[in-house]
Amino acid sequence: MNAIFKEHFRLYPATFVMILSLIGPALNATGTTIGKKPIPAEKQLYIALWFMATPDSYRSVCVKFGIGKATAFRAVRRVTYALHCIAPRFIQWPKEVVVIGAIDGTPIKIRAPPIDSASYINRKGFPSLNVQVVCDSRGLFTHCYAGQVGSIHDARVFRNSPVARFLEMPDIYFPNDSHIIGDAAYAIHPHLLVPLRDNGHLSNRQKNFNYCLSSTRMAVERAIGQLEIRFRILLDCLPLTDVKKIPEFIIACCVLHNICILQNDIMTVGVQHYDELQARVCGNNTEMGNAKRTRIMNTLEMKLVN
Repeated sequence: MNAIFKEHFRLYPATFVMILSLIGPALNATGTTIGKKPIPAEKQLYIALWFMATPDSYRSVCVKFGIGKATAFRAVRRVTYALHCIAPRFIQWPKEVVVIGAIDGTPIKIRAPPIDSASYINRKGFPSLNVQVVCDSRGLFTHCYAGQVGSIHDARVFRNSPVARFLEMPDIYFPNDSHIIGDAAYAIHPHLLVPLRDNGHLSNRQKNFNYCLSSTRMAVERAIGQLEIRFRILLDCLPLTDVKKIPEFIIACCVLHNICILQNDIMTVGVQHYDELQARVCGNNTEMGNAKRTRIMNTLEMKLVN
């Protein structure tokens, strides 16, 4: 039974029980005295997890659990809303660490909405919503931002996100000169370090910095890969029609991802690689970021051998 549970739901029974204890009361509280009695909280969670963990349609879920489409839809909505409500408990910005985490983004494929559908088409040619995450070395998400339309570049998603505003409040979010790391899609900043642009003339020390940064930043690529493999619906086209509710669904998956890590319920998957794009840099933050990057670069242990 454990093997079957792990294969289909991509988490262990103990993790399921823990999640049910967290959101079960909220799921039970959604019933009314009018109409049919709501299905048990445990079954609601089974339905939602099956929907998240497989690319099955609502029709397939209905057949699997012997319920109507409306019941399946309501179960998924209740579970994702309950998980979204407890997100602040499990997705928290770290404190008192030198490297806050690594930042990256990924597109989540959706059905093109009837209104302004062109703005959802990303550079790969399909409709999507952008998801930006920050994670620590364990792959634990410390910040998640979802909902920007697919046509927006990662750099603009970042500028629109709360993390960009965090940079303006370093005493609160980046104490002790701490920082996050990102790829070349982001602009250099004292609290956001990115690779040196390789113009073919980098010194060994500069190449070593890029190597160390890239090796460390792979944690966020692994985390995104684990998220999408565990909740395979994110790899397919989300069959949700209300684009305003999709970010809530994505955040719910991120909450489950963190709970699994905290429960030592880990999946081993390959690293996903994303295209690295150049971003514009400007202002004093660029100079300060460059200075900090150089300082760190000069203190790193050399890991590349000529």
